[in-house]
Amino acid sequence: MSKGVKVAVIGGVFAVMVGGAGYGAYNIVSALSGDGGGTDGVSAEKRTGPPGKDEVRETTAAFFKAWQTGASAKAASYTNNDAAAEQLLSAFADDAHITDVKITPGAPRGTTVPYSVKAKVAYDGKSEPLSYRSELKVVRGLTTGRALVDWQPSVVHPELKKDDTLVTEQSATPPIEAVGRDGSELTKERYPSLGPVLDALRDKYGEQAGGTPGVELVVRHKGDGAPDTPLLTLAKGKPGKLTTTISPSAQAAAENAVKRFAQSSVVAVKPSTGEVLAVANNRTDGFNAAFEGQSAPGSTMKIITAAMLIDNGVTSMNGPAPCPDTAVWQSQTFKNLTGMKPNENATLADSFMRSCNTAFIKLIDEKPLTDASLTQEAEDHFGLGQDNWQTGIVSFDGNVPAVDGPDRAAGAIGQGQVQMSPLNMASVTATAITGSFRQPYLVSPKLDGREPAQAEGLRSSTVAQLKQMMRLTATQGTAARAMAGLGGDIGAKTGSAEVDGNAKSNSWFTGFRDDIAAAAMSEQGGHGGDAAGPIVAAVLRTGG
Repeated sequence: MSKGVKVAVIGGVFAVMVGGAGYGAYNIVSALSGDGGGTDGVSAEKRTGPPGKDEVRETTAAFFKAWQTGASAKAASYTNNDAAAEQLLSAFADDAHITDVKITPGAPRGTTVPYSVKAKVAYDGKSEPLSYRSELKVVRGLTTGRALVDWQPSVVHPELKKDDTLVTEQSATPPIEAVGRDGSELTKERYPSLGPVLDALRDKYGEQAGGTPGVELVVRHKGDGAPDTPLLTLAKGKPGKLTTTISPSAQAAAENAVKRFAQSSVVAVKPSTGEVLAVANNRTDGFNAAFEGQSAPGSTMKIITAAMLIDNGVTSMNGPAPCPDTAVWQSQTFKNLTGMKPNENATLADSFMRSCNTAFIKLIDEKPLTDASLTQEAEDHFGLGQDNWQTGIVSFDGNVPAVDGPDRAAGAIGQGQVQMSPLNMASVTATAITGSFRQPYLVSPKLDGREPAQAEGLRSSTVAQLKQMMRLTATQGTAARAMAGLGGDIGAKTGSAEVDGNAKSNSWFTGFRDDIAAAAMSEQGGHGGDAAGPIVAAVLRTGG
């Protein structure tokens, strides 16, 4: 992270009265209407429809010429948000210290124009060349009819998003050399998905790791408080070494696995210690959903629900858990997956491995269960929902609220108000198969004296039943296809979760193989074994 420099914020809209009242009033109206503040090239007759080829060429040529020469206000006048554009274009020169800019446009694709930028970053007697590619779109101004650059922060640099800016200066935190559990270096180039994680580790542990800061061009994420993203190093600092729990082989498998499915995340942990072996995301927004995601986990939640039923004496693995076509809870009707045959004689193991929703719905009304029973099970035995995990970076601890009404039933099958991340569900599996809650961590608590979260864990009899039901699910149930070919002691649970506004259900899957547990979520959709299942299986196959 950098310090001591004025920051230009993207996204705000304002206007300043300059000169005569008529000119100032025009700028205010045009800025708020999204038409840009410039007046060059406004024809007497307002044009409509998409900009033509000549307009696209003329607008981009004028915009690029002004940008290259450092005329930020003039360049901004060719956009549909001149206030925001001028702020960021000014920061490009003044705060990021980028000079000698040369922009080369590529062949337009309709109203979209790709281009390459070559420049120099010069600061405190040090300089380095900078080059990158981006693209912009030309649109029709709403009120003037002018052809204008559709303003987005990515116009200036593809890494920029809303409320981001560019800054060059001495870093506030030294660089780190993050290494895995085997001592090998972890880099963004080798493990691209680890980029946000490595940035977060540097932000938190850069000084403790013992390095010295350098000079960098960075993206400053002012809006969400995220750590700076380095783009270019002008003067190398001395990195401090930071040892993590990451297994390079598991991380490589996780990186490759999530590439197969859009909007997917996975975490692997070592159940006997809580060490995080892998964390990977395939997302367009750079969000570390593997650690920070908050989504309904679907039927993977049935691991906790089954533990609640067993711990409270409602039933057991070989006890009754009938699976009818439908189950009604307080006027709401719950159904099973299409094509599931009812089985009134099913045991809990049968209903668990087939992921029968109605069996779990019918059992949550049994005494001594209350509205708070699932919450207590999650908090007391699985360490969830208390906002006290200390993983080494920002993470979500899960949420299983005590509720009444239909959401109590929905929570038992991982819907309603229940929320989890892949990290949470990997930990749930680890607790289920060992009986001990060991809070996951990415950096040893000994480094900075963190106090890991605590929970009482599970009775050995509950563990034996949960583990066996997960084994049956992996070999004979809904997870069998995804887990096929894996040797050793294996177990799993599938899940799919409906999310408001999404056409497809999210795919969830959690499983174990010997002393590695993993969980994945994919917004690509389908049943748990369709997208999330292959991701988890690929990570388990490495053996950690």
